[in-house]
Amino acid sequence: MTPRQKHFARALAMTILAAGLGSCGTFGRQERESVQYVEEPVALLYNRGGDYLDRRRWADALAAFEEVERQHPYSSWARRAMLMEAYAHYQARQYDEAIADAQRFIALHPGNESAPYAYYLIAICHFERILDVGRDQATTEAALLALNDVVRRYPNSPYARDARLKLDMVYDQLAGKEMEVGRFYLTRDQHLAAINRFRNVIENENFQRTSHVPEALHRLVEAYLSVGMIEEAQRMAAILGHNFPGSRWYERSYALMTDSGVAPVAQEEAERRGWFERTFGAVF
Repeated sequence: MTPRQKHFARALAMTILAAGLGSCGTFGRQERESVQYVEEPVALLYNRGGDYLDRRRWADALAAFEEVERQHPYSSWARRAMLMEAYAHYQARQYDEAIADAQRFIALHPGNESAPYAYYLIAICHFERILDVGRDQATTEAALLALNDVVRRYPNSPYARDARLKLDMVYDQLAGKEMEVGRFYLTRDQHLAAINRFRNVIENENFQRTSHVPEALHRLVEAYLSVGMIEEAQRMAAILGHNFPGSRWYERSYALMTDSGVAPVAQEEAERRGWFERTFGAVF
């Protein structure tokens, strides 16, 4: 082969190779694009997400609903999918993400008929993260605000009815925290600080229906006797006996006062003095 023929053959081979590489690049790019984006009917995508939810495949459900938003962003299905993303995150216990999704839905569609559920879902995400009374109660406070928001905005909705039930549990949690702190002060002979905590449990109208009231009254008897405030101790014991006559806390208060040489005040005498009405009104 002459040098000129060799040069021509080399040039032809380079041309063929370049064309092949170009076509391979094009094919690879098209293949990637087909993998990344396959347009599908919106109902199919949405129902696929629902099927994944039924099968508890939260991540797959989330991906399907996100695809509804991506492919059909201006459809009514996209609005529903946005809320279902929040629900999928909630089921996966990814509470921060669920709250963010629900808040995004509220911001974009505040008047939508599903807005009450979005508010409720936010409240539930906070509520399910409430820790025991020995921990910081920031999450409890957040749940309290969110549950009250549901009740205030949609008082006649089924969500409000459930929120009210959960509010009682939240208040019981917060009252329990007051009791824990009060007992801490009491064991360290910081009686006035303990009294303030126990009085908050029996005087705060949100705490007066909690399970901690009988013990709070007994602890007040204990604290008042320790600092020599006999009449106050008698008053707390009388209120305890009037409202919780069969409780173990009244039995303990009665025994404590007897051992201390202090006669418990009869309920009739307490009522004559107006202690119940003056201190608690008609609550007890």
